[in-house]
Parts: sequence; C-alpha cells; structure tokens
Amino acid sequence: MGSTADKVKGTTNEAIGKAKQGIGEATGSDRLQGEGVVQEVKGKAQKAMGDAKEAAKEALDKAANAANKNL
Repeated sequence: MGSTADKVKGTTNEAIGKAKQGIGEATGSDRLQGEGVVQEVKGKAQKAMGDAKEAAKEALDKAANAANKNL
C-alpha cells in the first residue's frame, strides 16, 4: 500500500474511532468507547506509516538524483 493510501485509511480510522468514542460516551457504552480508542490509535499508526513511506521515498529520490549528478 502506498503512502497516500495509508494516510487516507489512517484518517478514516481516526475519524471513525473518535465517532465511536463519542457515541459510546453518549450511550454509556464502555465497549464502544474502547473500540473507538483502539481504532483511533490504529488510524494514527497508519498515518505514521504513510509518513514514513513518503520520507523514505523522498530520501531515495534525493540519493538517486545526487548519484546521477556525480556521473
């Protein structure tokens, strides 16, 4: 999965997780609140993975460009 897809999925999971937490709080459902926390954390991790993939790609592109200039 590409960095953009990771970021989109992460953002979606974060939003759904926050919504679950709010609904769980409003309805008094500890289970739903817990699911929301887990899903939000999963979303944050997915976004971080997307950021890491993007940074790695940028670093590789810079290295390749620098190598090509030295040829």
